[in-house]
Amino acid sequence: MQSSFQNKSKISASRRLALKTKLLKMAAGMLEKEKEEKKQAKEATLAERVPPLQLSGLSVQDLLALCKDLHRKIDVVDEERYDVDAKVVKNTKEVEHLSMNIIELKGNMKRPALKRVQISADPMLGALLGTKVKESMDFKANLKTVKKEEEKKDEVTDWHKNVEAMSGMEGRKKLFDAGQ
Repeated sequence: MQSSFQNKSKISASRRLALKTKLLKMAAGMLEKEKEEKKQAKEATLAERVPPLQLSGLSVQDLLALCKDLHRKIDVVDEERYDVDAKVVKNTKEVEHLSMNIIELKGNMKRPALKRVQISADPMLGALLGTKVKESMDFKANLKTVKKEEEKKDEVTDWHKNVEAMSGMEGRKKLFDAGQ
């Protein structure tokens, strides 16, 4: 087994902090670069799929043909978008199903640590019972009184007699003593 000293990091806290800040700066730069690349790719795709319109000098027939062509392209794009949305929904459901299977296979669910909350009896009853109970309940008034004298009368003082009574051997002992 490895000792706890071997598991500790050999990098000082200041060095670790410096490395983390460098990583964050690099990640921020890469993120900006990625956003710019996505923006350029989007503009290139739009320029390829939707060329700029030349409306000047077109006759009415040419404008009608252009409108029909644009409507046809819109329909094709809507169909593609619908297909992609359907695939995304299907894949999302499959991922959720597989995640549930993984959780079931693991078997043990970790419970979160609960925090202690100091609360008195009246707010607790209000929270548990809702608005049904508005008056505060007096718990001491509802407690039953127990008479200790009655308990002492029922109690057997000699422990030998109590053991014999519990084992059911009283009658047999009398027969045994009478036989001798």
